[in-house]
Amino acid sequence: MHNLSKINPNIPEPALRRLPWYLAYVKMLKKQGESHVSSTGIANKINVSSSQIAKDLSYVDITGKTRVGYDIDQLIDVLELFLGFTSLHNAVLFGVGSLGAALLADSGLEQYGLKIIAGFDINQQIIGKRINDIPVYDSDTFKSMNAGLNSEIGILTVPAEVAQDTADYLIESGVHAIWNFTPYRVSVPDDIVLQNTSIYAHLAVMFNRLKEKEDQLTGK
Repeated sequence: MHNLSKINPNIPEPALRRLPWYLAYVKMLKKQGESHVSSTGIANKINVSSSQIAKDLSYVDITGKTRVGYDIDQLIDVLELFLGFTSLHNAVLFGVGSLGAALLADSGLEQYGLKIIAGFDINQQIIGKRINDIPVYDSDTFKSMNAGLNSEIGILTVPAEVAQDTADYLIESGVHAIWNFTPYRVSVPDDIVLQNTSIYAHLAVMFNRLKEKEDQLTGK
């Protein structure tokens, strides 16, 4: 599978998932006027061991200085480049319901390299409207429109029962990656990037852990 960021092929996925945590924290430090940070300093705030942080950062092109740590400006630049946040990737969103509309309204995605340029839906009451100045079109028009849109990524926020058909349609229309927010596990060819982000699965895990805590407190 392709990957959209400047990834070291040897980096484990768990390490890759942690790097944005470090980036968010050091950005906060920069706003507070800090110029350097150590792996121990990061570890004290985000519940990851300093040795793990040092190992994760060894995959990117930066080294810290003894007793000084990492230069924050340099660390931000290196992490943003490594993670692919410095260049915009055009995306389209299919399924402008409550979740889809919320994603269209989220201007913050662009600072992480994702630019949603259009929404698509079959609901005639939504088609023709604009959300956060992003137009919503009829889903059937995407294939003919995508030559001009040049979208790399298709975001799925459609009902689960049409997720696979929609993914197939997006791939046939030229997208290279699918960001799937539905609870349905779509299948894609090997040359297509697939990222599943199921808020429902995370809810299930949270509810289960919450019940465990409650049972412990009540002695069940």
